[in-house]
Amino acid sequence: MAETFLSAPARAARPLLTIESGAIADNVATVRSRTTAEVMAVVKADGFGHGIVETARTALRAGATWLGVTSLAEAFVLRRAGFTAPILSWLNAPGADFTAAASAGVHVAVPDRTTLAAVAGLDRGLSVHLHVDTGMSRGGADHNQWAGLCAAARDAERSGRIRVAGVMSHLGRADEPEAADNAASVARFRDAVAVARHAGLRPAVRHLAATAATLTNPAAHFDLVRIGAGLVGIDPSGRTRLRAAMTLTAPLIHVRHVAAGTPVGYRHTWHAPAATTLGLLPLGYADGLPRSASDRAQVLVEGRRCPVAGLISMDQTVLDLGGAEVPAGRQVIVLGPGDQGEPTVADWAGWAGTIEQEIVTRIGRRVARRVVDHEQTREELA
Repeated sequence: MAETFLSAPARAARPLLTIESGAIADNVATVRSRTTAEVMAVVKADGFGHGIVETARTALRAGATWLGVTSLAEAFVLRRAGFTAPILSWLNAPGADFTAAASAGVHVAVPDRTTLAAVAGLDRGLSVHLHVDTGMSRGGADHNQWAGLCAAARDAERSGRIRVAGVMSHLGRADEPEAADNAASVARFRDAVAVARHAGLRPAVRHLAATAATLTNPAAHFDLVRIGAGLVGIDPSGRTRLRAAMTLTAPLIHVRHVAAGTPVGYRHTWHAPAATTLGLLPLGYADGLPRSASDRAQVLVEGRRCPVAGLISMDQTVLDLGGAEVPAGRQVIVLGPGDQGEPTVADWAGWAGTIEQEIVTRIGRRVARRVVDHEQTREELA
């Protein structure tokens, strides 16, 4: 991405998202220490907002052996970038370009007979992962459809039209490790694999666990685990400390002194409780800051937490600097790993009433981006 190569003065003059590659590598290492299964790096949604190509490259170097995406478009981005690792795409309509997927060596998920008919009608065989629903009622064949899908896939495989490379599913409550639904879903998955084998299929990879289950539920690991949120430092179960890979900074572009009672922003939801100093950030909800965090969120200014004052606007956010003399141009840490006391992604998720995954995937493309190593990040933010 062009933004990665901004000069230092240019970076200082605009909001900047810094991605620490070492954090992603460390998170892959943590996952690998918890399982004997192969690791799929799930880099959908532009690598959970961290850059699809950079995140994939770092994860593979750290020991992941597969890449996972939702759409074929994402898979083709990875192939054009030169990645040769196996790639699985699992969210495609029956009319998707499966011919291009076969040419690119991309595996696709097959959740029903309609999709199976589409992939089995190609001139060349495609590697597929049969998708079974084990309790989410979101995607995959349900119990009543599964045996028929397996039988049809067996016939297509024997005729050379497809290769059944895997069987997959997803856990709906893996972020609640004690939930009884998890054990029930694992049992349903084992039964589904047995049905596939009884039909004559021999899938090489069985995969059910995403980040939370990989970190908390060894019974769900099977041959392959899928790590997405965990790559960038998020454990949905909250049981494992991972390293956040994202730091968002922005410069103060305007500073003013105001009297007690001064209203701020749209609808005047905030009034200065006393004479204070206000700072303006060129960053708003069009850049990914959740408007629902208005009047609750905080940022780090010169080592101090300062609250957001008033509603977050589309392009700008006002801060209450508490009377401190902070010059325009000073860098503010909006969110980061928390090493210096700055708010974390988890903090912003709490203020917005959402989950961490939503925060990291919503940072807009107006924000410049770059990838650095650990030491470079710490030196520049010190």
